[in-house]
Amino acid sequence: MRFARILTATFALAFATAVAAPALPAAAQSSQQVMKSKKKPVKRPVRSAPRQIACTEFGCHPIPPNCRPQTGYRWDGMPSGYDVVVCR
Repeated sequence: MRFARILTATFALAFATAVAAPALPAAAQSSQQVMKSKKKPVKRPVRSAPRQIACTEFGCHPIPPNCRPQTGYRWDGMPSGYDVVVCR
């Protein structure tokens, strides 16, 4: 009789522990969320668009914003092989 009580108490304790165990990570997770919300946001540098490069008669150089490279032509209408920088 005594063995049956000990066995019953052991199973009851094991069942209570198994049922209560999933509640612990949820409580820990909510405290982690609270800790995350108190952190200051990190400012990251904003990346700008890559600058275009034009290869003119004087070499290849980055061109200013609001400008674009176009194909350059010789006096007879043939392409010169160089770019011409055109700005708005």
